[in-house]
Amino acid sequence: MDKTEKFTEFIQAIRTRVGTVVVGQDQVVERLLIALFTSGHILLQGMPGLAKTLLVNALGKAIHLDFSRIQFTVDLLPSDILGSEILDQSTATFTTRKGPVFTNLLLADEINRAAPKVQGALLEAMQERKVTLGDETYRLPVPFLVIATQNPIEQSGTFELPEAQLDRFMLCHRLNYPAVDEEEEILRRNLKLGVQKEGRGAVANTEFDIVPEEPVGDAEDLNDIIDAVHRIHISEVFIKHVVELVGRTRVHPHIELGGSPRAGISLIKGARARALIHGRDYAIPDDLFALAEDVLLHRLRLNYEALAEGLTSADVLDEILKEMG
Repeated sequence: MDKTEKFTEFIQAIRTRVGTVVVGQDQVVERLLIALFTSGHILLQGMPGLAKTLLVNALGKAIHLDFSRIQFTVDLLPSDILGSEILDQSTATFTTRKGPVFTNLLLADEINRAAPKVQGALLEAMQERKVTLGDETYRLPVPFLVIATQNPIEQSGTFELPEAQLDRFMLCHRLNYPAVDEEEEILRRNLKLGVQKEGRGAVANTEFDIVPEEPVGDAEDLNDIIDAVHRIHISEVFIKHVVELVGRTRVHPHIELGGSPRAGISLIKGARARALIHGRDYAIPDDLFALAEDVLLHRLRLNYEALAEGLTSADVLDEILKEMG
């Protein structure tokens, strides 16, 4: 078996494992794998109840990665995420308590419910991949991936992430409600979960109780794939297409803030990972067009005239892609 077949089998095994507890969401799983294989961070935007936490939990167990979850609230403090130094009065010395950010997969649930200071603390750790507590600086584990979720901005009690912070997310994927047949399957599976008895008590099982503990791969398998992604061929023509696409977002008459060079880097990284996932050792234009929305949409800000006309960022990006196509 050559390495390409080995990678394909490993990726399919992850998809199958996640599929045992999460119905549908194939595109979301692909985006999560792209982020994981490129050491990028991903923002999932959608309503509660779409199995985001279950999805990340199942992914972590499939590859035997440490998983932590932070529920963001308005009263959360930076130390609740990063950790702190605690004074031991008996010895008059400080001990370090590391926060939940020290993990492989960090689910930052409802990140836009926290105050900007807390959002900034997490995003700084994402960018530098290290945390300073007192006089010591600690590197975060490898791999380290933040999967943040965000409610729609129009909901009450939320703080919109500034463009500079959004730009640090490699991908922003928008989740939709499942199709009718998928939702029916979700309900059927839930009916079969059964009951868990402990001692004299009993409790109904949830989907989290049936997530298999046995991984389909380990850190070495993941490292091999990450290394293989960096060997995926990117042609000069592909680079020119990326630069042209990002450049068009900066000069479009309806866009006030376009994509940064980081957007172009994210497009190339994502295209490499998607090519590997689809069994290719080179990127093609289809990779660019497939990832354009997730990479660019959260980085664009429309001007007043476009908003007055009722346009959305998706409308403008779709127009740009059609012009290039």
